[in-house]
Amino acid sequence: MAGETNSRDVGTAFRDGKSGNRVALLSFIFIALFVMYAVQLFRMQVLSGDLYRSRAQNIARRTTIIPAQRGEIYDRYYNLPLALNTDSFAVNITPGEVPSGEMDNLVERLSAIIKVPKAQIERKVPPTIYHLFQPVEVAVNISFSSIAMLAEQVDAFPGVSWQSKPMRIYNDIGSLSHIIGYVGDITRDELMVMINKGYKQGDVIGKMGIERQYNEILRGREGYETRVVDVRGRRVSGENAREAPEMGKNIALTIDRKIQTLAEKALGPRIGAVIVMRPASGEILAMVSYPWYNPNIFNSSDLGAEYNALVNDANKPLLNRAIQSSYPPASTFKIVMTTGVLAEGAFSPAGLIDCTGEISYGDRVWHCHIGRPGHGRLNLHSAMAESCDIYYWIVGRDHLGVENIVTYARNYGYGKATGIDLPSESSGFIPTPQWKDRRYHERWHGGDTMNISIGQGDMLVTPLQMANMTCMVVNDGIIYKPHILKEILDPKTGAVEQRIQSEILSESDIEKEVFAEVRKDMRGVISEGTARFPLNIKAVEIAGKTGTAEIGLENNWHSWFTSYAPYETGNPEERVVVTVIVEAFDHWEWWAPYCSAIIYQGIFASQTYEEAVLTLGIETSRIDRRRE
Repeated sequence: MAGETNSRDVGTAFRDGKSGNRVALLSFIFIALFVMYAVQLFRMQVLSGDLYRSRAQNIARRTTIIPAQRGEIYDRYYNLPLALNTDSFAVNITPGEVPSGEMDNLVERLSAIIKVPKAQIERKVPPTIYHLFQPVEVAVNISFSSIAMLAEQVDAFPGVSWQSKPMRIYNDIGSLSHIIGYVGDITRDELMVMINKGYKQGDVIGKMGIERQYNEILRGREGYETRVVDVRGRRVSGENAREAPEMGKNIALTIDRKIQTLAEKALGPRIGAVIVMRPASGEILAMVSYPWYNPNIFNSSDLGAEYNALVNDANKPLLNRAIQSSYPPASTFKIVMTTGVLAEGAFSPAGLIDCTGEISYGDRVWHCHIGRPGHGRLNLHSAMAESCDIYYWIVGRDHLGVENIVTYARNYGYGKATGIDLPSESSGFIPTPQWKDRRYHERWHGGDTMNISIGQGDMLVTPLQMANMTCMVVNDGIIYKPHILKEILDPKTGAVEQRIQSEILSESDIEKEVFAEVRKDMRGVISEGTARFPLNIKAVEIAGKTGTAEIGLENNWHSWFTSYAPYETGNPEERVVVTVIVEAFDHWEWWAPYCSAIIYQGIFASQTYEEAVLTLGIETSRIDRRRE
């Protein structure tokens, strides 16, 4: 019995010892965990307290962007701004603040007050975000009267708020729309490219024209307002931090609004373009492209039908024909040909070629524009004045040659963009034997040389390239880079921060005597040649060249005229170059020279369009013709 008792005592002691070990182990684990948590809490609250307090504070804050006003745009004389800002209102909905099941009814009532389609608001606030307490912008450019109506019924529109938002306004700019351009919300594709420059979703950026070209200068710097919110985004008590936005820089353009209006009216309702520029500096005084558009339509929350009408219009009103359309240069290319003949000594300027009105070459008969019996015997000067095709066909094919023709065309800047400070400029095109071989696997023939000798065939130039060519003749071989921007101004003081300097685009090594002779020949076009009637004005002496570009249809040509004035002057700064293209839209009217005459009369006689037309005695029925 004693043995059994001892055995039980030993077993009990063993179990008690084992249980005590377990308690000790658990106590050790609890103590270790407590120490670890205490150390971690000490590290977080004491050693890293500032870091976590900052993180907690940031999580509890929401920052609202305050948009900056864009800089204003002026003409060269700082008259009325061409583009400015006006206060307007944007309306927001905070979905989480709208009672459950009330969103549809609220949107319907809101739509009726702010005059925005219900479907548009619903697209901005889909059911998937009904739980969010972040405001969503559902409409912009809302009138004050609509906001006043909302304010009167604010309790009936839970979750609806509004704020002032600057809107871009274009001040009756007419044909300046292609130069100024317009603004719009940044797209997803644009954001992917520009995100590294600090742009974000919802930013407004320049889309076309100067607005796009100088967006970084005009955009300004956004401000912000920071408020304290709870985890669901609802505002709670606390002080707000605010930094005011900074307006973008103002800019002044080289455009002279009086000359722009003069050119706009002189071109009239004719599809085409006009460029007026200073050859001594490259400043663009006027640039007209018809038809144009009203950029204010892009202020709408939902462009819809208006934008589709612009895009689908067969006359392409969004296209700036002055720099984005290319045309055969036609007989204006004879300026390039004359330069090449004189510089190369390819054919004596006094040498005569007999124009009988037609010439046989290859398997066809080539007709001069005058028809039979032709111009008779002509030298270089008279061939330019009368724009004789046969003279230039023979000289180009048999004496100057295609390689020289291409060289001098490139020398004048054809085939490459001018680099004007406007987006999407076309480069034009110069056909060559190598190009024809690659494109069509065909040899270059003498007929191809004849075609480009009078600016036809596959050769294409923009009106701006044509104007630059004329500037090069005026400047004895120098072309200044054409530009629209004149000055950058401080928006608060109006002080000039930067003035744009003239920049030489190209400089030819052709002798000055050659250009002097070309100028004489261009003067002959006015004094004794094809343009002696429309350009025989008393206000100033003009030199220039006409062109009629055939586009493949009978009695259907583009009308060109490129020129400069005064022909002779001791002050190069007063000279202007005027280039006009009127497209072959309907019946032929040879309007480009008459358009130029009105512009020169207006500039050099300080007359309005109406006064210039009256002085020149041009038939009003031709001026005011409207297309059916």
